[in-house]
Formats: sequence, C-alpha cells, structure tokens
Amino acid sequence: MILYSLVCDQRHDFEIWFKNSADYDKQAKRGLVSCPACGSVKVEKALMAPSLGRGTKKGADAPAQEIAPPPETSALSEDKTSVAMVSPQEKEFRAKLKELRDHLTKNAENVGGKFPEEARKMHYGETEHRSIYGEASPQEAKELLDEGVELHPLPVLPDERN
Repeated sequence: MILYSLVCDQRHDFEIWFKNSADYDKQAKRGLVSCPACGSVKVEKALMAPSLGRGTKKGADAPAQEIAPPPETSALSEDKTSVAMVSPQEKEFRAKLKELRDHLTKNAENVGGKFPEEARKMHYGETEHRSIYGEASPQEAKELLDEGVELHPLPVLPDERN
C-alpha cells in the first residue's frame, strides 16, 4: 500500500491509499481519482517528503529535513480558504462513510501504535481474532499486506481534517 498526497485543480489537498504506483496511474488515467472536496478529476500528485526509516547507521542521528511547500505568490491568497458546493449524492456518500467509520471504531478495540504487532499475533494464531483498529505507517501496512494480513484503512472524511 502507498499513501499519496494529492492536489486537485482547485488546490484542495487530500490523501488516498493505493495498492501501488501503477494502481494510482491506472485510476487517475481513467478519471477514477477525484477530489473529495469538489469532485474534480483533474488531480496531480502533490510534493511529498520521503518517509525515512530510523536506522542505526553512522550519520543517521541527524533529523530529517522536511520540504516546505513553495511560498504563495499572492499575499491575498493567505486569507482564502477552500470551499465546495456538495451535491446531495456526495452528502449521502459522506454520511455512509462516516457511519461505516463510526461502526468500525465503536465495535473494535483501539490498539493505537501496537496495531502491526496485534494484527500479526491474530494472523499467526498467537491470540484470538477480534476487531481492532489503530495506527500503522505506510511501510508497516505494506509489510502486513505482504504477509497476508487482511487490513483496510479507515475512511477519513475531508471534514475531519478541519
């Protein structure tokens, strides 16, 4: 699994998980990747800083530098905020996603950062299977999927990021 930061032609930023890079390319080419805020299918990959592992090699103690987005060209743009008109179908879809997320979190145990460890224990029969959710890095999620552990990202709605 790979998490892409994307931006639409209306400058709305959002993230989506894809199986791999080719999966993103195929879906974007077919117009299946759309902005959750405005529905635009004119979407591009946004500038992303690479996720670097914390190795114990020499020189690895230096903190990773984050890449800052380019400065805005207009001082007026600082006062603007992203807005969207949402269709009734979009409202219904968002409500269903919220309902799904609420159901999953209500009926599962939050194991936080121990998600990869707990998911492996259940997958390999070390503990009894139960519904859990928590946090995993994109690399941890990929490793789990490669091992055959079934997992799905929880839906995140644009409203939840505000």
